[in-house]
Amino acid sequence: MTGLIFTIAALLILVIVILVLRISQLTKVMRGEAAHHVGFSNKVNAILLPTVFFAGLVGIYFSFMASRPYYLPEASSIHGKETDFLFWGTMGLLMVAFVITNALLFVFPYLYQYKEGKKAYFYPDNHKLELIWTIIPAIVMATLVFFGWKVWAGIMDPAKEKGSEVIEVMGKQFAWQVRYPGADGKLGHHSVKFMDETNEFGIDLADSASYDDFTPRELHLPKGKTVTLHIRARDVLHSVFLPHFRVKMDAVPGMPTKFTFTPTKSTAEMRKETGNPKFNYELACTEVCGRGHYAMRYLVVVDEQADYDKWKKEQQTWVEVNADYVAHHPRTKKSLAPAAPKVEAAEHAPADTTASAEGDSTKVDSNSHK
Repeated sequence: MTGLIFTIAALLILVIVILVLRISQLTKVMRGEAAHHVGFSNKVNAILLPTVFFAGLVGIYFSFMASRPYYLPEASSIHGKETDFLFWGTMGLLMVAFVITNALLFVFPYLYQYKEGKKAYFYPDNHKLELIWTIIPAIVMATLVFFGWKVWAGIMDPAKEKGSEVIEVMGKQFAWQVRYPGADGKLGHHSVKFMDETNEFGIDLADSASYDDFTPRELHLPKGKTVTLHIRARDVLHSVFLPHFRVKMDAVPGMPTKFTFTPTKSTAEMRKETGNPKFNYELACTEVCGRGHYAMRYLVVVDEQADYDKWKKEQQTWVEVNADYVAHHPRTKKSLAPAAPKVEAAEHAPADTTASAEGDSTKVDSNSHK
């Protein structure tokens, strides 16, 4: 170990000595005390600059082609195709600008490399040229912003929510939960005041619309119908991400958000398209929310409309699943609440039998006295 330290120290000292000598030589050249001669290395560097640039372009191309199989497939939503078009259009424009500007940057040093006796032309300014390279990027940027805003405004358009399938998505550490409206098509009111271990959504049992809501373990979406996700979080910041639909929206505690989109490919169709019989859509969290963030994944199924309607009819409502809790809750509307399971009666059955037996034996004893 000591030998290694001495070796490194010796190398560092050698490097420092070389640098000092080099600085000394450059200082003499700047003072005119030594003649400055351009060596062969200048031509080598001039050739290397454009060579490295074009080699880099070739590397970018092959890197892109090699990684294409790992890209997301074509978007499975209407707005997703528009989003992809904007993305690739922007990338194309940026690539053209990158190639042109960097080609000039790397080729000019070769064309105008230093030569003995050659003097550079002093070109102080050109207002027309400055206007051109300011106005053109500004127009391109404004165009991209406009089309991006147009797509986003379409997603956020309140009119699209009318008649859409409304689904509530709630994030918590570290899982997603979803809630669907029942036959009335309305989600019941909720409040953090009503949240507990059983009522994690904070469903308000004083609201009649809550009684047919259900909370499945999978997120089902109807193909070809507009869906509006009502998004919220119950603890920290999360982020709803449905990559195949190009859906991404933060789930913020205390600030409900939403996202409207239309699925265009069912799960069965995507399995055929990808050639993967095990393919599944998924909902993931893209906001680091704690140690269990990696586990925040939720199965998403896109059904044909008939299959979706059938699936909804098969679901038990939240109040039916938690009938005992609902029956004893102070805000419950008794006329709407399902009958609570007779768990307590079953538990006390043996005691009742004993009591009955004791009563019977008393009657027997009294009869015998008679």
